[in-house]
Amino acid sequence: MGVRVSRLYGMDVYSDNGKYLGRAQELILDLEKGEILRITLEPLGSVTREDAKRILRERSILYKNVRSVEDVIMVSKASAIAASEPLPEEEEAAPTPRFGFSSGFTRS
Repeated sequence: MGVRVSRLYGMDVYSDNGKYLGRAQELILDLEKGEILRITLEPLGSVTREDAKRILRERSILYKNVRSVEDVIMVSKASAIAASEPLPEEEEAAPTPRFGFSSGFTRS
């Protein structure tokens, strides 16, 4: 599924059974692969490391669970919020240069 990253910011996120989950606040990217890894439903801008971990665990969605991006972002209900899946060790650690956060991108 090809989509402009800038288009996703601020979009409403719904599960595939119609439950509103929140708005896309930040995108976590794998810059080496050119892929979106996660969409957070809370901003990561100026939060503590512990809060960032909590947001990634409880208020983010794995992009592999996105089913459709049209007027809204639709995700599979079975795995809508990433809390059901543990964070991989590399994501749980402090972000490395391999990851990019939305604060470095501009909206178009």
